Amino acid sequence: MNNEKLRLSVAVPTGQRVFAAMVGLLFGVVATAFVLLPLLADGMTRRMLGTDDPLTSYQNGRDLPPELLPPELREPSTTGLGAGRFIGLCGVPFALLGLYLVLRVLRTAAWLEGTRVTVRAAFGARTVDLADADITAGRLTFRDANAGPDHVHQVPTLVARDRVTGRTVTVPLRGAGPATLPPHELRALADAMSTGRPTDGRDGDVHVLAGQLRAMAANPLGL
Repeated sequence: MNNEKLRLSVAVPTGQRVFAAMVGLLFGVVATAFVLLPLLADGMTRRMLGTDDPLTSYQNGRDLPPELLPPELREPSTTGLGAGRFIGLCGVPFALLGLYLVLRVLRTAAWLEGTRVTVRAAFGARTVDLADADITAGRLTFRDANAGPDHVHQVPTLVARDRVTGRTVTVPLRGAGPATLPPHELRALADAMSTGRPTDGRDGDVHVLAGQLRAMAANPLGL
């Protein structure tokens, strides 16, 4: 068993990654501007209308009798957020969405070290030991907008669940392109799944999955 770190080809290619990161970054910048502009405009409007009086704080007015203080310093403010500021706050979810898209594209990755597989997403990573995990086959379904609105892709996956912690990772068996993972990566996953594992019960089903991965690796063209 090779314990060297083997990166799995599940990440987006560099060209697509740069493009998607730029789109997500632009999305986040526009949303952030949508948040900040109403706040800046509100402050400018207050200054233009003269509502920003020099006497605006307790520090400036603490030596004056209460009856000489402006109403806003004598009583708690009940004005709350202005309409412009409230509209600006509506852009916060979109700014966060743009940040998430950038992180998802740049951080998504998976690698294998010995029998331990790690899958990293936008905000964290999970690691499961394939030699001792419950492993089942799964599928990811998504629509391909380039091929038409009704064109659906199904990507086979390995779903590994740690028997002690319950932690689950999903490893796609296909990269960003239409092909499956390279043969050496499929064989490495099969070896990690079957190393030291019994052959009866549920473990026997895992050996069957490992055999299917080796069959995929032996026929990368799918002929």
